[in-house]
Amino acid sequence: MTRGRDRRTGGATGAPGHDRAVALEWDRRQAPRITASGAGVTAEEILRIAEEHDIPLHHDTALTEALAQVPLGEEIPEELYVAVAEVLAFVFLLAGITPEDLGRS
Repeated sequence: MTRGRDRRTGGATGAPGHDRAVALEWDRRQAPRITASGAGVTAEEILRIAEEHDIPLHHDTALTEALAQVPLGEEIPEELYVAVAEVLAFVFLLAGITPEDLGRS
């Protein structure tokens, strides 16, 4: 989802049947960062806020667990770049954002 003039992209990932969720944000200048992470009630709140703001959700147990290991506010590690890029590409497709759009300031 694109937000504001800085064209940040956000998303949340949660695992169905599991009580963990992670939210991330990408500003195109650096690797995506973890903006929220939690289990139980916190996970439910992350997912509720994402849905309330029409932030795309992605359900992937393995990716959620891997992202949950990244400290809050930190960039995702290189070994998760491809998996997160695939999710972002899908988010962009849903939002009608093209690669050309990403090249614009």
